[in-house]
Amino acid sequence: MRNSSSAALQRFKLIRIGALGLALAFGVVAAAEQTATLPLSLSVVTAQAHELMGKSSAKVPGLAVAVAMDGKIVWSEAFGYADLETKKPVTTTTRFRIGSVSKPLTAAGLVLLVQRGQLDLDAPVQKYVPDFPVKPEGVITTRLAAGHLAGIRHYRGSETHLNRPFASVHDGLEIFENDPLLSPPGGKFSYSTYSWSLVSAVMESAAHREFLDYMESEVFKPLRMDHTRPDRAGVVDPDRTRFYKKQEDGKFVEAEPINSSYKWAGGGFLSTAEDLVRFGSALLQPGYLNAPSLKLLFTSQKTADGKSTGNGIGWFVRHDAEGQPFYYHTGGQQGATSMIFIAPQERLVVALVCNLTAADILGEGKEIADLFEELPHP
Repeated sequence: MRNSSSAALQRFKLIRIGALGLALAFGVVAAAEQTATLPLSLSVVTAQAHELMGKSSAKVPGLAVAVAMDGKIVWSEAFGYADLETKKPVTTTTRFRIGSVSKPLTAAGLVLLVQRGQLDLDAPVQKYVPDFPVKPEGVITTRLAAGHLAGIRHYRGSETHLNRPFASVHDGLEIFENDPLLSPPGGKFSYSTYSWSLVSAVMESAAHREFLDYMESEVFKPLRMDHTRPDRAGVVDPDRTRFYKKQEDGKFVEAEPINSSYKWAGGGFLSTAEDLVRFGSALLQPGYLNAPSLKLLFTSQKTADGKSTGNGIGWFVRHDAEGQPFYYHTGGQQGATSMIFIAPQERLVVALVCNLTAADILGEGKEIADLFEELPHP
């Protein structure tokens, strides 16, 4: 494999710039998969990674990390606590909020509908959501909404703290649907979780099924994402971590409660690091999705005047110093920091989840990626 240390460093610098201020987090509990016959080189790397994460775990209540190469999980560990009060440890099946890493998951379901001929990305969204207001600024299509090019605004004021239920994804549109656009559709990249709320309403109509039911049966189940599900407020889930924030004095306290029913598609799922690397590994080559669908996900869209946005459908798209592509998304919300990273040339997928708001251990992430990128393919 090519020497990738400088390239990986540049990648993570770009991620820091492109992640819209969301912190990254990492974690470490040995997975049952792949541990019995590790080659020496991989054993050395995992030992180094374990030591690194062990030193870093004091920064957060709990965290988990998984790494897959060529579609196989080669390292998966967890550190710290899912519940600080009871000292319940994090395990590899502990569910974390993943925030905006929900968008790549939804994107897979979206392009699957396109692949099946059930959804036209370039039709006005009113074809699928007839009562969504027509905007005087221009026509909104699903492609534009999925690429943050629709001009739809992001959170405003205290909206990230919403803690009331919405009966359907359609009901969640009421928060923003009557607001003016930030720019004409196609004119400017404007990151928006609400764009993905609109995408989910489009998907629900095209699939003739409720959005969450569609995601479970068509994305999570086929990809063996057995621990991924919506973050339902008030539901007892013994495998779900508690969610924390850090006070000015450095003490961890529980984050304020929220209800994510208005933003399932863009920031409402729970998952594990292992589920996320299984998901990313399924996108390394045609199979679950065909080649045109993968191209849709990982090709940067452009503004109307031809400028690349660095965002495909649900993924940030970048190139390292050697011109090799990589794809990623980060997530951050109350009691959560997350990331998924794909280096397709190395067939490497890294996922990280943490139960702390705005956890900041990005440097460790760069080192983890460096370590595994230096390995030969299994």
